Amino acid sequence: MTTFLQLHMLTSYPPACLNRDDLNRPKTAIMGGVPRLRVSSQSLKRAWRTSEQFETALKGHMGTRTKLMGVQVYNRMVKAGIKEKDAKEWAQEIAEKFGALKSKKDAKPLNDLEIEQLAHFSPEEETAINALADKLTTDKRKPTEEELNLLRKEHTAADIALFGRMLASSPGYNTEAACQVAHAITVHRAAVEDDYFTAVDDLNTHEEDAGSAHIGEQGFGAGLFYSYTCLDCDLLNENLGGNVELTKKAVKALVEAAATVPPTGKQNSFATRAWAPYVLAERGSRQPRGLSLAFMKPINEYGEGMIINAVTALDSMRTNLDKVYYQGQSLPSESINALAGTGNFQALLDCAAGTGGV
Repeated sequence: MTTFLQLHMLTSYPPACLNRDDLNRPKTAIMGGVPRLRVSSQSLKRAWRTSEQFETALKGHMGTRTKLMGVQVYNRMVKAGIKEKDAKEWAQEIAEKFGALKSKKDAKPLNDLEIEQLAHFSPEEETAINALADKLTTDKRKPTEEELNLLRKEHTAADIALFGRMLASSPGYNTEAACQVAHAITVHRAAVEDDYFTAVDDLNTHEEDAGSAHIGEQGFGAGLFYSYTCLDCDLLNENLGGNVELTKKAVKALVEAAATVPPTGKQNSFATRAWAPYVLAERGSRQPRGLSLAFMKPINEYGEGMIINAVTALDSMRTNLDKVYYQGQSLPSESINALAGTGNFQALLDCAAGTGGV
């Protein structure tokens, strides 16, 4: 049976604009009939995937998501002495194996070397591409059709294995994502507020104009967010070619990033660095289920306080679901609760990776 890892987290963010909509304001949603602040799964996944923790833990096993691989190959060959016309033609042949190229009608320099849609390149594919570019440079010739077989079904890119990839022109090399991430949402009613700010010109002597050099507005909001992540551990291991140790590394890297890496939006303006004070990791073969239902009725500040109320509601919902579906038997799990000072994050990581937990 399939083994799933489920992460339930509560994270509190002070005034922030973690994830913006098309109006440059924090994203929102209606849940339980009331407005909530929201952070999209795309924002969360990118923050985790590009974090220093993730890259350090999975060094050598990270892909590159880009439209510009053709441009990189072109620059590599031109720098090595290949004529620009030849380098462009050969780079196009290489790049189009990963997707259709942009129209040549665009006036942007080297635009016709760019892939129309983002493509996720595994380390093995990047190595093969660079090796081919160097060989063509040495031989001073165009690539053969056989040499252009650069796509790899089997690879060790943990980020591709976790979050998947889609190649429209080569669907046989698609990777189904092992990780599913829900949009994070506040457990309480929340409103978007506006910050009015000004900037002053340092060289303005104020002799003629004592006003501001710039005036602007920025939407922001604060709240306690519930986030849910579900990982198909068997699919992750399959995507990584059955490499058990790399699979464990990927799981631990994902959990650590999810618990400690915030979305990157407007960090310089709000410094919204936060770790999740409450994390619950469940591992087992049951059909996965999120626990957002615990917050259908907004959590208020009464009783023990908002965060403690949220933890209580989450635990209660989990207990009741287990009671009615599984006679009260819960999944093997580990949790940390920084408010109570209980739990051990390393034990939680071990549980998540399948090497611990009760």
